[in-house]
Amino acid sequence: MDTAQDPRPLYQLALDQLEKLFSEAGPEKLDRPTPCTEYDLRALLDHVVGGVHRLAYTGEGGLSNDVAAATGGVPDDGWPAALGRARARVTTAWAEDAKLDRPTSVPWGELSGREAVGSYVLETVIHSWDVARALGTDHTLDEALGEAALAIALAMMPAEPRGGAVPFGPVQPVPAGAGAYTRLAAHSGRTV
Repeated sequence: MDTAQDPRPLYQLALDQLEKLFSEAGPEKLDRPTPCTEYDLRALLDHVVGGVHRLAYTGEGGLSNDVAAATGGVPDDGWPAALGRARARVTTAWAEDAKLDRPTSVPWGELSGREAVGSYVLETVIHSWDVARALGTDHTLDEALGEAALAIALAMMPAEPRGGAVPFGPVQPVPAGAGAYTRLAAHSGRTV
């Protein structure tokens, strides 16, 4: 990732996309399986909202491992509102430009603020694909956003090693001509 770039606008676009998907995740769909085999849709939404809060907490000066990446207690019809509250918090927490150059603790190490926000662009975009797959939605994912997240993934997530401290499975094969989200999912170890 180009560290001279400000990743916050891209992160806001990723959250826009995620909000559209959350609006489709009604209570009757929350038990559906997701490409993240350890999560059903309810648990994935919880993980995603918790991740937004975690990034907010680090923007507020906290250490990422001091806060859980799960929210707990969100009612089945409350996911859009929960994401909205997390989004407001993270936007405020990262509003100050100087924070982009500050060392920031994330679960995978200490990065500059801009690298931390960039890594959460990746997190948000790949989980948008996961949510869309679980929903079986017709919602079209933003291909340019997928390309940007794929570039971050290729820069930050080496193909080897995987497993253990690297929470991704082996890179999976993709069909010729696959779009950005398919390539991103496969690079993240998901079966496509």
